[in-house]
Amino acid sequence: MAQRYDAVVIGGGHNGLVAAAYLAKYGKRVVVLEARHKTGGAADTSQPWPDAPEFKVTTLSYTMSLMPEYILNDLQLAKYGYKINPLGLGYLPTPDGRSLISDGPRVYDSFAQFSKKDADAYGPYFEWIGRIAGILHPMLDRTPPHVGSKKISDIKDLGQLAWTLRKEIDERTVADITRLFTMSAADLLDRWFENPVVLGSLAVNGIIGTWAGPMSPGTAYVLMHHSVGEEAEGKVSSWGMPEGGMGAVSDACRMAAESFGAEIRVNSPVTQVTVKDGRATGVVLADGEEITADLVVTTCHPQITFLDQIERHHLPDDFVHDIENWRSRSGTVKINLALDRLPEFSADPGFDKDIHGGAIFMMDDLEYLETAFQEARAGKPATLPFSDTEIPTVFDRTLAPEGKHIMSMFTQWVPESWSKEPHDAELKAYANRLYDRFDVVAPGFKDSILHEQIIGPHEMERDFGLIGGNIFHGELTVDQLFHMRPAVGYADYRTPIRGLYQGSSATHAGGGVTGMPGHHVVREIRRDKA
Repeated sequence: MAQRYDAVVIGGGHNGLVAAAYLAKYGKRVVVLEARHKTGGAADTSQPWPDAPEFKVTTLSYTMSLMPEYILNDLQLAKYGYKINPLGLGYLPTPDGRSLISDGPRVYDSFAQFSKKDADAYGPYFEWIGRIAGILHPMLDRTPPHVGSKKISDIKDLGQLAWTLRKEIDERTVADITRLFTMSAADLLDRWFENPVVLGSLAVNGIIGTWAGPMSPGTAYVLMHHSVGEEAEGKVSSWGMPEGGMGAVSDACRMAAESFGAEIRVNSPVTQVTVKDGRATGVVLADGEEITADLVVTTCHPQITFLDQIERHHLPDDFVHDIENWRSRSGTVKINLALDRLPEFSADPGFDKDIHGGAIFMMDDLEYLETAFQEARAGKPATLPFSDTEIPTVFDRTLAPEGKHIMSMFTQWVPESWSKEPHDAELKAYANRLYDRFDVVAPGFKDSILHEQIIGPHEMERDFGLIGGNIFHGELTVDQLFHMRPAVGYADYRTPIRGLYQGSSATHAGGGVTGMPGHHVVREIRRDKA
């Protein structure tokens, strides 16, 4: 006989756990069904080296930003170990022996080495993008309206949104926002800065996790999206590293959900969402077990849920067409290393907490980034990969023995087609080229590597359900944002099937470890039940 719950949550990543916590908090009998052997999804801490279990790595996701204060407070995540160590904006050591430091009191002098004009522009630029981010950030908390709908309620929602923004938006601001949604990061930054090294360092926020180079239209928005941070005292573009790795964030969400009474089940892959008369009635697991519920929340990639777990005849053709064409391309490779010592940079010898504890960019300039993407787009891995590198053990001694360190390298690009099959030898060669480039600015780096873990797009898709290896469950392009994320008419966390809701990173306010889709989907469920 099928077990019955009030609600089933498919997927035990951080969004699924947040949704389950809120549902349980509001009195629902909830079960979370996770396919893997553990919860957390891409927000995971693991021990990848059996012969060196003393090292723990942040497996895929590697930094925190955007998770709002109300989720932290509602779920009491600090009580369950949620703690963030602030991360600096960026350090870029160059092969000519100079370095660019993008945070703290050394910013002006650092930028002035490359261009006095750029040093002067730094403050005004961040004031400008901070103002735009301040206007757009509240949009992350809103359920997208049905733009173009003729229903009175939808027209009212759109009008309320316009009324809310009326005091913030003038003609100049509309132009600025239009630029952000349509321009490339390179072209936008070119309005402020001139030096190729400066341009490259600031363009990084426009290409992280994105199948696009800095000269691709639309990357200006990605740049702004990654500049809307709330951690570290509310600074624009502020990020942080969780104590205990990213898995500690997921663990805190899980403990919160369990404290409210949610049941968590791992090794429980869902193969089917059952539907009767247009309404979700529960799920079927891979072992044949049936679970019934009047409410089902999916936090999987939309192509898994709507193309694999639901019979096609239950869904409208235009909705299926949108999901089939949902783009999740990625050329990302995550490299985790255990080191026997910290790297020492030729440009800034010795230990520096701000440098070693910040985001270290491995690249030369803007052209370096664009060339790496164009090579991958043409079907070959980057000759000179880009890396956004962090060393969380500068602050967090729970991840490695004393004197040893963990390095997290979020790298780009390899061909997006590599998600379809393994490329072990090519990935190893790609990683070695990155190590060689690191050695140029930090001699002896390669000799410090004790262990390595290389995770390509294929492994991300196969092991974590990240279609295409895309950590955001979908590209952050203009046609996949707000009222079109992930399908026209269904960006409000609802689906064409009554009782089935969606709260994955592919929904609005996803794209990063925010927890907002998990919160927002429950908000809409409660509105429907009111």
